[in-house]
Amino acid sequence: MPKNMKCRCPWLDVTKPDYVKYHDEEWGVPVVDDQTLFEYLTLESAQAGLSWYTILVRRDGYKAAFNHFNVEEVALFDENNVNELLLNDKIIRHKGKIEATINNAKCFILIQQEFGSFSKYLWRFVNNRTILNSWQNKKDYPATTQESDALSKDLKKRGFKFLGSTTCYAFMQACGMVNDHSVDCYKRTQIINEYQQG
Repeated sequence: MPKNMKCRCPWLDVTKPDYVKYHDEEWGVPVVDDQTLFEYLTLESAQAGLSWYTILVRRDGYKAAFNHFNVEEVALFDENNVNELLLNDKIIRHKGKIEATINNAKCFILIQQEFGSFSKYLWRFVNNRTILNSWQNKKDYPATTQESDALSKDLKKRGFKFLGSTTCYAFMQACGMVNDHSVDCYKRTQIINEYQQG
């Protein structure tokens, strides 16, 4: 089978090369690096109410706007930064989401201080092991799970914003806390084999 004919997840628009690249190289791969986790958290919270692709095409804009997702620097952003970002057409100019990112950076650092890393805190919600699902069709995918409910509830308790259960589940999918590649997607087995899970 030609490389571009690999079987991939049913939700993926294979006519968009950048979307395919994201699916093939990032989505569902377990992440333990805190900076990457902060990036994913920021992008997923920005997505709330929008399509993921809307955010994906602005990813470089977000990277530049939020200092390459340096959580310590973002936590220091002030009202002047917010006003500048509201004029930045490379990101979604939503004041609530921009302010939430700054707020979430501060909360993120508090978790790092409490647990040693955000990763250690986060992966507890799946007992430090990727949950392996077996979806076949687009309609099989849930919007939320018990784990995303628990994560969202705890994040909210700790002061995070724009991270409801649906957003948290999308985040969990992205950073590999769940392997939600469909049963016939080539990445599902690749991730299982590479991380010795299954």
